[in-house]
Amino acid sequence: MLRPLAIALTLAVTPVSSFAQTAEQTDAAAKQAESGKPPLRIRSITLTGNQACPKSSNPDAEIVVCARQGEPYRIPKELRDDKPIPAQNQSWVNRAAVADEVGRRAGGLPDTCSPTGSGGQTGCAMMRAQQYAAEKAEAKRQAAAIP
Repeated sequence: MLRPLAIALTLAVTPVSSFAQTAEQTDAAAKQAESGKPPLRIRSITLTGNQACPKSSNPDAEIVVCARQGEPYRIPKELRDDKPIPAQNQSWVNRAAVADEVGRRAGGLPDTCSPTGSGGQTGCAMMRAQQYAAEKAEAKRQAAAIP
């Protein structure tokens, strides 16, 4: 019984909310929306540093879109320092992962290649495979660093 009443009330209120949205538009924007034509000019500007977005010279015929550039002076790939990051400069995620791995090995949990605990031996092959992959990646990185 209340459901039809709620639906009727919702439908009665919906047109009122759409009128409130159009009332907030400026006259120029309203004219543009009613005409159905795209703006004559769209300016897309990339800003760097503290530059301010310029204002539109003709609001009726022009839209200005501003975007910020992340790294305007990027170091070329061959000049970048790709050495491992020192432990004190690592993110907390990496530090937590190392602490978790140390705790797993000390507890002798499965897949840890630990001589203590049940199932500690199951991780030895996995650990060797990870070491091999890390050594290959390091050799590839060093080979790429040689000019």
